[in-house]
Amino acid sequence: MLLSEIMEALDGEWVGGAKEKLEVDVPACFAADLMSEVLAFSSPGALLVTGLTNVQSVHTADVADLRGILFVNDKRPGPEALRLAEQREIPLLSTKLTMFAACGVLYARGLRPACRR
Repeated sequence: MLLSEIMEALDGEWVGGAKEKLEVDVPACFAADLMSEVLAFSSPGALLVTGLTNVQSVHTADVADLRGILFVNDKRPGPEALRLAEQREIPLLSTKLTMFAACGVLYARGLRPACRR
């Protein structure tokens, strides 16, 4: 599923970072607010679904080799996170949906969990 298709499915919007990467394919997603869980259990190439909007979410996505970040509950990243996302070429999206609802929509559309154990 392309990031642009994810944005459309969730009635979301691009809020910063690498806009040119909205046509990148994302095979799976990982939802968490604990960045230690993302680092420990997510698979490379996934979309991070989170409510954490600070710079740590961007650092985590970069280290874990994730394809983008989707902020839930209509949350928006601050200026520092926006700058880092632009530097690291990580697209940032936002949706008004809750994490549960966003993950449910993505799962129903064929996106699978990106959890390695």
